[in-house]
Amino acid sequence: MKNRKTLIAAAVLVVLAAILAGVSFAARPTTTAGAKTISVSVVHADGSEKQFRYHTDAEYLGPVLLTEGLVEGENGPYGLTISVVDGEKADWNENQSYWALYVGEDYAATGADSTPVKDGDSFKLVYTIG
Repeated sequence: MKNRKTLIAAAVLVVLAAILAGVSFAARPTTTAGAKTISVSVVHADGSEKQFRYHTDAEYLGPVLLTEGLVEGENGPYGLTISVVDGEKADWNENQSYWALYVGEDYAATGADSTPVKDGDSFKLVYTIG
């Protein structure tokens, strides 16, 4: 009897895991293959703003920013952590600063390396003190 309950509980867990995996897969942002042009605006700590325009075949923003040399950072458990943009460093441990990512005018719901890139998209990296 105890083995049967354990087996049923295990089966329920497997089904729940499969459902969660399916929902996660279906909810991920869609990407676009092929050539695209994007713009990236950088707002520095002093409030100055610079515009960059890139032509790319990449499907996600992070690789574009790294390849073009606009950002530096490290890959961590949550993806790319951007620490330097256009030569300016943000350091949370020093003064609680970080680079905030916006898609258009909206705060990004994903990190740079999981933010899809579509032709004509605009992004903004803003030096922010937490």
